[in-house]
Amino acid sequence: MQRRWYTHTLGIVCALALTACDHILPPAPDVDQTLDGPVEGLSTDEVRRHLAGDRAFNDQVFTVATGLGPVFVATSCGGCHAADGKGHPFTAVIRFGQSDTSGNPFASAGGPQLQNRAIPGFTPESIPAGAPSSTLIPPSVTGLGFLEALSDAQILAHADPSDADGDGVSGVPNYVRPRPYFIQRVQHIPMNGRYIGRFGIKAATIDLLQQTATAYNQDIGITSTFEPLDPYTGLVNDPEVTDRSIADVVFYLRTLKAPVQRTPTNPLVMHGKQVFNDVGCATCHVPSYTTPTTSVAALSEQRIFPYTDLLLHDMGPALDDGYTEGGAQTFEWKTPALWGLGLAARSQGGRYFLLHDGRAHSIYDAIMLHGGEAARSRDVYNALPAHDQQALLRFLESL
Repeated sequence: MQRRWYTHTLGIVCALALTACDHILPPAPDVDQTLDGPVEGLSTDEVRRHLAGDRAFNDQVFTVATGLGPVFVATSCGGCHAADGKGHPFTAVIRFGQSDTSGNPFASAGGPQLQNRAIPGFTPESIPAGAPSSTLIPPSVTGLGFLEALSDAQILAHADPSDADGDGVSGVPNYVRPRPYFIQRVQHIPMNGRYIGRFGIKAATIDLLQQTATAYNQDIGITSTFEPLDPYTGLVNDPEVTDRSIADVVFYLRTLKAPVQRTPTNPLVMHGKQVFNDVGCATCHVPSYTTPTTSVAALSEQRIFPYTDLLLHDMGPALDDGYTEGGAQTFEWKTPALWGLGLAARSQGGRYFLLHDGRAHSIYDAIMLHGGEAARSRDVYNALPAHDQQALLRFLESL
C-alpha cells in the first residue's frame, strides 16, 4: 500500500513539474521562423548522425591545441554560418589571385583564399600587390541536401548557352575538375573529366564533401585525409580532423531542412509571386524541382522550392569582381537560392548584407544592382506601379 502511494505521489509531482515547465520555458519557434533544424522523416539512426554533425559544425571550436591555423579565417564552421544562415561582412572570406580561367599565379603566395587571422607567433596573410581579389559573404547552408540530390540533367534542362529562345538569358553550368576523393554518383554527368559545380557563390564546388573538406582547410587551417596540404606551409600534414567528423558534418549539411515560406496565402504575397513570374525573375530563379530517389529517403522524391537554376549568369559590370573560380568568368555568378531570404537578416545582426559581397542592404537594393542578363527584368520591375513593386518585395520577404 505504501509503495502504491509513493508511486502515485511521484507521478503527480512529475506531472506538476512538466506543467510548470510549460509556463516557464518559452515556446519553440514556428518551423517557418528558423533556418536550422533537420529535415522531416529521418530515421532514428539518421537523427543521431545529424545531431553528431550539428555538434561538430556548431559546437566544435578549434584552438591551437586542436590544430587551428596557424593562419585562418574562423575557428568553427558555425562561426561563419550563425544559425545556419548567411554570414556577415565580419565573417567574409576573400579570394585572390585569379583573374581568368587559366589558373592562379598567386598560389605560392597563399592563394586562392586569404587567411586574415593567425595564432600567436604567426602573421596573418595579406593580399599580394597586384593580385585581384573578391570579398564573399558566406551563404546560408540550409536545404543543401536537396540541391545536391538534383541530377545534372535537371540543371542542364534550364541551360541556354547560346540564348536560343532569345530572352536575353543564357545560363551555363560551371564545369569543375573534381578533387581526388570525389565519388561520381548517378546524378553526375561528366564533361571532359569535369562535373557541374552547384555549391559556392560561383558554383565552384561539386558536392558537400568537397565543400566541407575545403572549408575546414581554407577557413580554419585544418587538414584532413581529403585535404592534407597545410594552407600555410603547403606541405602534407597529419589529419587534424577525423574522417568521421567530416562525414558527420557532411550528413548534417545534407539533412538540414529546406526553409519554409511564410504567409504564402497572403493576398499581397500571392500577387507578388505573380509579378515575380511576369517580370522574368523565374527564368533564372527557377521556383521548384522534384528530387530523384537518393540514399536518404527523407530527401527523395520531394517537391522543393529553392528559386535557383544553379547556373552561371552574366550579371553585368557592376557585379564584376575581377575574380574567377573554375570555369566562371569574372562577371558570372551562380543564381543564388532565394529560399530563406526573408530570414537572412536574423543571422546578419538584424540588417541585410545581400549579393556576393554584402553591398546591398535591402532586397530592393539587390534588385537594382542586377545587370547583364538580369537587366531586362530589373528595368521591367523598375517601371512597375508602386503597388506591384511592393508586392514583389513582400513575396521575396516571405521566402
